[in-house]
Amino acid sequence: MHITQSFVVILLMRWKVSEVAGNCSFNETQSHCTCSGLHQKNIGGLIACFPASVIELQGGNLEQFVHFASTIEVKESAINILQVLQVTKIIFRDFVVPEVLLAAAMKFVSYLRVTELEFESCTFLGNASWFHLDSKFLPVSSLRFHNVTSPSLADRGKDFSSLSGWLGTLQNLTVTQSHVTYIPCSIGKVFRDLRYLDVSENQLQDQSIRSSFCQGTFPQLQVLILHHNNLSSFHTMCEMLHPLKKLTHLDLSQNYLTALPSSSCEWQPSLLILNLSTTGLDHVTLPLPRNVEVLDLSSNNLHSLDLALPFLKKLHLSNNRLQAVPTAKNYPALEVLSLDGNLIQHLPRAELQSLRHLQNLRAGRNHYNCSCAAASEIQVLAGVKSLMPDWPQDYACESPSPYQGTLVKDVPVSVLQCSKAIVIIPISVLLVLSCLTGIICFARHRARSAEPVAKL
Repeated sequence: MHITQSFVVILLMRWKVSEVAGNCSFNETQSHCTCSGLHQKNIGGLIACFPASVIELQGGNLEQFVHFASTIEVKESAINILQVLQVTKIIFRDFVVPEVLLAAAMKFVSYLRVTELEFESCTFLGNASWFHLDSKFLPVSSLRFHNVTSPSLADRGKDFSSLSGWLGTLQNLTVTQSHVTYIPCSIGKVFRDLRYLDVSENQLQDQSIRSSFCQGTFPQLQVLILHHNNLSSFHTMCEMLHPLKKLTHLDLSQNYLTALPSSSCEWQPSLLILNLSTTGLDHVTLPLPRNVEVLDLSSNNLHSLDLALPFLKKLHLSNNRLQAVPTAKNYPALEVLSLDGNLIQHLPRAELQSLRHLQNLRAGRNHYNCSCAAASEIQVLAGVKSLMPDWPQDYACESPSPYQGTLVKDVPVSVLQCSKAIVIIPISVLLVLSCLTGIICFARHRARSAEPVAKL
């Protein structure tokens, strides 16, 4: 095989061209081959990677190969090799990649079994034409970019129009820590079958959300991760994401959101999982998705929560300012409840036990009042098998002062100690009964003493 052809095959497979054969390491257990450094000489060391299902190439500036882009052709000999390989995932890490070379190299992907393609800490240079892939079938269904730098996507809808056949079938797309400010509407409409989109840790703002999720974009999207961007309005998110009629999972965590009490926006009924953790919320009064099953409000500034969510199964309220357990009747289907790291002093045993489906309760790191009755209730709850996985190490007393810092499990609790009434009431009853008995006996004695006089 010609050296250029061989190089491209190896490059596309995430194999590396190495001057030292030992630079490729194959882990047979994980079926993972890692190669570091990329040169044009001595490709024999790459043979060790042939059985791998995951190929990872680390480090290299591919500008040195850019002149190959115009001469690359897929020959029969290359196709035969490509179709035998078992690789299903290819990773580029720490590369400088001219886009024209990538476009040329993608010719070979249609002959591979690769379903996952990843670029991590890479820099893409220039723009390329992708017209030659217009009729190609690309098996890649998952595409991931992390910490990458590339030319702006603005006005590049035509550049990617030739990829619409492939992008229209892509299932998963991840673009994280890559300075994304918005997704052009025209490009978003290409992703006709995308189910999962993660654009975490970028620079999206409220206005860019309006343009990125215009009508007709991502019609099949089910999971949207917007974690750690520059979003600020809960109402805007509700409005702008409303066209996503099949959305089931939305992550807005680590955005500083403001909630407007007057908002009338309603979320799509399809939304079942909502993550609003670490968003700075001090109250939640806006309508939440009516069918939500998992709600994460942890690490906020909530002092209370009074929402009726009849289908909610998992409620995460860790690390807030709650002073009391939310009303159990609002969440009849609840299975998991996280209350750890709040200001709660008392766990209402009867109310929590009324949650018939509750399987997991985390309520450690609170300010528990360990009065006898309160400590007893917590100990009874902890006695339910597997209910409180953070028991007993995270349950300590805040008050009264004799028990401050003591684990709740070590607070002495007994029937006589916890309820004086249990002692006082029986004694009182005995005294009353004794008095009644004395009165009855006295009355009978008087009656018997009076009988002879009556007969006379």
